[in-house]
Amino acid sequence: MESSTPTRVLVVAHKTAATPALLEAVRERAARGPCAFTLLVPNAAHGLHKIVDPEDQDRSEAEQVLELALPLLEEAAGGHVEGMVGDPNPLNAVQDAVNVRGFDEIIISTLPTRVSKWVRLDLPSKVGGLGLPVTTVTAKERAATPA
Repeated sequence: MESSTPTRVLVVAHKTAATPALLEAVRERAARGPCAFTLLVPNAAHGLHKIVDPEDQDRSEAEQVLELALPLLEEAAGGHVEGMVGDPNPLNAVQDAVNVRGFDEIIISTLPTRVSKWVRLDLPSKVGGLGLPVTTVTAKERAATPA
């Protein structure tokens, strides 16, 4: 059943929003058929905000991520990419986005496994519980430079 409606793809990233691995994944997904991409950046809480009122966290860090990543993602996607800031808890952010906006697929971009909080939280499989196809993209570690 062919549809003229583009597939709505939610891209979830924070520190990896502008990495080559994610840009390549978006480029590959766009090449498979018409897509409408949205970049969701959870609004990371820091310090005491992690415990007390994480929703009151300043949005400027997440907005800076969007400002940097959106032009690169648009180039990779070959078209407009919408951006949104979500809940500090990445699972809640994804659930909110899926429930409010409706998406057909999700791409989660994480740091390398050994340092990724999202991998330790098992975010990719928890998001998979929403019943949508989930692709996990892991950023490559940079080679250590000699001292």
